[in-house]
Amino acid sequence: MEETLKDILIVFGRIITILPLLLFITIFMGKRAIGELPIFDFLIIITLGAVVGADIADPSIQHIPTAFTIVVVGLLQRLVANWKISNRKIGKLLTFEPTIVVQDGILLKQNIKSIRYSIDNILQMLREKDVFDISDVKTAIIEANGSLSVLKREQKQFLTLEDMGIKRSVPSISYPLILDGKIYHNVLQYFDLDEKWLKQQLSQQGILSSQHVFFAAINENHNLHISLKDETQIKIPPIYH
Repeated sequence: MEETLKDILIVFGRIITILPLLLFITIFMGKRAIGELPIFDFLIIITLGAVVGADIADPSIQHIPTAFTIVVVGLLQRLVANWKISNRKIGKLLTFEPTIVVQDGILLKQNIKSIRYSIDNILQMLREKDVFDISDVKTAIIEANGSLSVLKREQKQFLTLEDMGIKRSVPSISYPLILDGKIYHNVLQYFDLDEKWLKQQLSQQGILSSQHVFFAAINENHNLHISLKDETQIKIPPIYH
């Protein structure tokens, strides 16, 4: 009982000493380490969490080396951050370049696959940006920290009521109909359409089979928006950090 009470007091003492130190080091590292979490900063946060967690939970671990480790890790992160600012080559080695995943309303299969994202990932992230029709997108970029940045087409960039003098129209919404060659027949049924209609639409655009389609969506007006698996006509702008 006495030993257990002693361990509890040790853990309590470590909590009230290590958390203020961790707070100070995190503030020292700056907003960037918390708000953006590039890959190196992500590893730093994991390391700090592991070190602090072990120190608090296990009274047998020496406390002073833990505090020293936290300080050294914080200094290392700050040093590397300064290196990345002053030397772009170092920065490129320690993070990812942004990747364009949608250009002119077309999903870019090779770029999406290269960062190991799925169509569902991209569509979800677009919806989180209030984009429910991919044809509204001029450019969409997966940033180095994994977030999505979206530039809408000019006619889809909302103006205020004062700018227009009229009410804003309801944003369009499209429904995924073909994903990586697979047809979703329940979507066709929802619009009272069939596979024959779909084949005719594909044929009109010179597409012989749905297997050539990476992504296709249909809107309320039965307009079909298609991204092919092999898009060779899309001009992708060079975007870097």
